[in-house]
Amino acid sequence: MSQFFSIHKINPQPRLIREAVKIINAGGVIAYPTDSSYALGCEIGNKEAMQRIRKIRKLDNTRNFTLICKDLSELSLYAKIDNATYRLLKRFTPGPYTFILKASREVPRRLQNPKRNTIGLRVPDDAVVSALLEHLQMPLMSSTLILPGDHYPLNDPIDIRERLENQVDLVIDAGPCDAEPTSVIDMVDGTPRILRHGKGDTEVFEPAA
Repeated sequence: MSQFFSIHKINPQPRLIREAVKIINAGGVIAYPTDSSYALGCEIGNKEAMQRIRKIRKLDNTRNFTLICKDLSELSLYAKIDNATYRLLKRFTPGPYTFILKASREVPRRLQNPKRNTIGLRVPDDAVVSALLEHLQMPLMSSTLILPGDHYPLNDPIDIRERLENQVDLVIDAGPCDAEPTSVIDMVDGTPRILRHGKGDTEVFEPAA
């Protein structure tokens, strides 16, 4: 049975954040809010927790996970970013965007796309996520909480608790999120390519007419 923490979305309680991080560090899988939709997260180095997320979402091994980073400097540690890409990312982080980039050597091979050696990275604009990452001191391995057969992410923590009661270790309730995933932008070759239109303005990433 999963634990259920009611955490303030703007001023998250430090005690509950510390308890959530203990669960992550112990190999737990959490459902947590972001600036777009709810997501599933676990420790970056925990293979068993990663497989639990794959099982919940019924993902095959070709699907990218996303590393949730606390800031742009951490993001640049896990991806190969040239100066032009860095400037673009600086404009849109934090925010509801996932950027597909070439993975650096810091990224475990099992987290990378096996054919392209890429990784999804993002910096959410969310107080709960920021507090988690500040205490965790490393990125959170994450996947949007879209269950098999659903077309949209789960956004109600009560519904999440009912549907995933025995599959996750913690549900963080910070109120409902938008039922809209991030926009996904492929930046591998330095030229933006929109893979998914989601939350966040994507007009700047459209090719010039």
